Amino acid sequence: MDLSVISPIRLRLLGGAVDLLTPDEVLRFTARRVSQGRKAVVANHNAHSLALIRKCERMAQFYATADLVEIDSVPLIAWGKLMGVPIGRRHRSTYLDWSEAFWALAAEQGWRVFHLGGRPGVGELAATAIRGRWPSLNLAVHHGYFDRRSGSAENTQILNMINAFEADVVLVGMGMPIQETWILENRDRLNKGVIFPLGGAFDFEAGVQVTPPRWLGWLGFEWLFRFATQPRRLFARYFIEPWSLIGPAMSDVLTALRRRKPANR
Repeated sequence: MDLSVISPIRLRLLGGAVDLLTPDEVLRFTARRVSQGRKAVVANHNAHSLALIRKCERMAQFYATADLVEIDSVPLIAWGKLMGVPIGRRHRSTYLDWSEAFWALAAEQGWRVFHLGGRPGVGELAATAIRGRWPSLNLAVHHGYFDRRSGSAENTQILNMINAFEADVVLVGMGMPIQETWILENRDRLNKGVIFPLGGAFDFEAGVQVTPPRWLGWLGFEWLFRFATQPRRLFARYFIEPWSLIGPAMSDVLTALRRRKPANR
């Protein structure tokens, strides 16, 4: 399926728009856009982002302008199935799901990949680890500790650096909502590139954070592993923030009931 021509199914769950995409489809979309030299933004939704779009206007604007929105949440998939949506675990798509296939494709195709974000030194550690698996990879990195204000000298310097590198793919790992805001404000100033908000993925690549076992991700309990490793930082996100989604959840239930009603006549 050529995703640059045929759009995937887009639906609304818990107040946010998501696309029914598999990791393979995301990579094929990326490859198509790179071959065309066209820009694109591939976003991702989970419970945290769904809560943020309700209180952060810039986050809502970011998702409204994204070309694709991956589903980065097994619980969100389970909720969709409960609502009668034709969704399955194959539609779970996040960096840890497609990373090895992505780096293999990037090395094979000679893509120029730029990672922006993380603490100073972490990107270099991650790049060394990734190049250890894919020696021919063309990967550049820069930390996320700079003046991110639009029009600032440092931000302009970063944009010039990415454009001079001629990045085919730009990975932005600054955490929500900082990375999404940066992409929203700077997308038009990049000459090309498929842009992914990546969170702390390079922290895992660098080994400064422990990577959750993938089987936990497929079971929907990756969040519990993360909470166990960072309880103070993640308590509110996992145990308080989801309550803000009760309203959108009730809206989903009403929509599902309306959808099923004709079949019961």
